Amino acid sequence: MASVNNINTVTINELRTLIPAIGVELTPIIQSEPGCGKTSLLNMIREDLGDGYDYIYVDCPVKDMSDIGMVIPDHKTQTLEYYVASLFKLDSPKPKVVLLDEFMKSPNMLKIIFTRMMLERMVGDRPLPAGSIVFGTSNNASDGVGDSMLAHAGNRVCIIKMAKPTPNEWLAWAGENGISRAIRAWVSMFPKALASYTDGNQADNPYIFKPSSTNLSFCSPRSLAKADVIVRNMDKLGENATMCALAGTIGASASADMSAFLRLEKSLVPFKDILQDPTGVKVPEDIASQIMVMFQAVDYIEDQDQLDDFMQFINRIKSSEIQAIFFTMALRNQRMVKIASRNKSITDWASKNHELF
Repeated sequence: MASVNNINTVTINELRTLIPAIGVELTPIIQSEPGCGKTSLLNMIREDLGDGYDYIYVDCPVKDMSDIGMVIPDHKTQTLEYYVASLFKLDSPKPKVVLLDEFMKSPNMLKIIFTRMMLERMVGDRPLPAGSIVFGTSNNASDGVGDSMLAHAGNRVCIIKMAKPTPNEWLAWAGENGISRAIRAWVSMFPKALASYTDGNQADNPYIFKPSSTNLSFCSPRSLAKADVIVRNMDKLGENATMCALAGTIGASASADMSAFLRLEKSLVPFKDILQDPTGVKVPEDIASQIMVMFQAVDYIEDQDQLDDFMQFINRIKSSEIQAIFFTMALRNQRMVKIASRNKSITDWASKNHELF
């Protein structure tokens, strides 16, 4: 489902299908605000297409002409011949999947080279192998970070806006990729950390990227994932260094608000105690602690017996809306859904609480 912050947007999963489908004949240029995962599309496409292609990443803003190719004298023929950089792997006959990352920030001379690649599948004077796919990325023009393209070139490509991941989409990805529970729980409690400035009514949102702001550190899908290494090492860093490092990664407001979640995880009853005594162990009273326990469950539960035990604990939580959070998380986690979909306790709960979905 596309993000609500833009009407005419596509999701990142839709793009991993769209780019290979049209990218041989028409070049898609994917636009979104900073940190939404555009660059990860190359690895997604690699996973889908396999080793039948060479995969080329071009970091456009940092390249110059000699990084792409050079004209070399041929003394025998007294002519000039164009030599292409090894970056493009033209010694291999495989078709290429070329990502021109941040194309619209390229130096002006390179925009000419890259535009020919997008329109004619040429690297300078050398053709890419038949069947090659070319796509680019860029920030939104409204982001104010220096992206531009000539109108006549823009009319020859396919400019597509990518939806910013919703909190639920990001949480599903984060759970599959081992992002710390404290970060996931915080995002679950503060979903506005993944809002977009294009949503409207975000002037007072202290967490997100805003073109009018000078803050370099803010919450985005990317920066929240990068904060994981800080949280994993917080015992080594100490509280002050942890908070300073988080502030420099996701912003001062997010760092301050997340600190309570970092302390909270340490204060929770060990999850194994919940499984050993699901009807007797104390149920946390505050919502944040309850949500943190649910993230623990998604990470730890490995079989039907453990899930049955945990459902006894879940049923002691007074709010069915809070219970529904675990149900949703379990069904969005690739590992957990295989257990939950065959579990009678889950099925009975879903039947009883169908009005929540």
